[in-house]
Amino acid sequence: MEVFYVSLLCLFVLLVSLSLHFTFYKKPTSGKTLPPGKTGWPVIGESLEFMSTGWKGHPEKFFFDRMAKYSSQVFKTSLFLEPAAVFCGAAGNKFLFSNENKLVQVWFPSSVNKVFPSSTQTSSREEATKMRKMLPNFLKAEALQRYIGMMDQIAQKHFAAGWENKDEVNVFSLSKNYTFWLACRVFVSIEDPHQVDKFADPFSLLASGILTVPIDFPGTPFNRAIKASNFIRKELQAIIKQRRSDLAEGKASPTQDILSHMLLTSDDNGKFMNELDIADKILGLLIGGHDTASSACTFIVKYLAELPQIYDGVYKEQVEIAKSKAPGELLNWDDIQKMKYSWNVACEVMRLAPPLQGAFREAITDFMYNGFSIPKGWKVTFFKVFFFFVLFTLF
Repeated sequence: MEVFYVSLLCLFVLLVSLSLHFTFYKKPTSGKTLPPGKTGWPVIGESLEFMSTGWKGHPEKFFFDRMAKYSSQVFKTSLFLEPAAVFCGAAGNKFLFSNENKLVQVWFPSSVNKVFPSSTQTSSREEATKMRKMLPNFLKAEALQRYIGMMDQIAQKHFAAGWENKDEVNVFSLSKNYTFWLACRVFVSIEDPHQVDKFADPFSLLASGILTVPIDFPGTPFNRAIKASNFIRKELQAIIKQRRSDLAEGKASPTQDILSHMLLTSDDNGKFMNELDIADKILGLLIGGHDTASSACTFIVKYLAELPQIYDGVYKEQVEIAKSKAPGELLNWDDIQKMKYSWNVACEVMRLAPPLQGAFREAITDFMYNGFSIPKGWKVTFFKVFFFFVLFTLF
């Protein structure tokens, strides 16, 4: 029934879009050679087709079809109510990353700002800049060293509960559970599995609905994402209030997690973030690592299963480290430094199957790429071809 209402809503949107066609549609400026492609329906563009391929489990089809029809380098489309150019392959990725804040800047769809209300006070780009300035002090190597034992402890509990004595396991699902558990611990010191589970379901709704057409109508993924974000935000604000009190009374450590770090760190003007801002930043960090880290872990397991000689090398290295530990002794930074072969394997897996599917940018000036003009204000996204090829044809 819910699918029926969503379909009915989509039909309504299409009809309204057609009625507004001549009001909103403008032909491209003459003299400019735009990338090949089509922008789809007026106003909504190709957003529905893009999301439809995702719902069917083949999100790569949207990109591959257009790469085959128009260009394997760059093509135009319209997503999330915005005209967009899709850059494909390593050359496109390199061009965008090397021109960050020169030709393009960070951009997020309007749905992101609606799910994170505090970010509407400033631009998404300014919010991203704030986080980039704040996180390095917390995520630098010497700061992360103190979490290694905790990560080992959680890993042992996770494997005992979800992997041991099982004839078959769903690696991606288990990896998401593990990385989400770690994130909750590192960001807000939540260790109780039951409390983590309380966040898991609403967080999945949030992650799956944040990058959709921003139609806040009952039954839509976007509506469910907003409800889920409100629930999580309320729970996080209660945790933040308690942490602020604990810090004032000396019951919590200033360095115990990123929540304490955010509460005690001011910006360049000496201003501290309010509780809603912190809750949204924590939400953003959880979303940022929701599928990326778990995808990397999943592909590592996949390749180890397919390449026994590589598996043997990783296994040998890990056994040697395990033999050097006393019974019950947790891993430490020195142990991590010995995992050179394992780390090289992880890096090679991430090269072959990048965990990040793509990202959005906005053109801050007119520029040329591969002989085509990208107008100022257009949204730009990159597509990592090999990632989707591996994920959906080899897995």
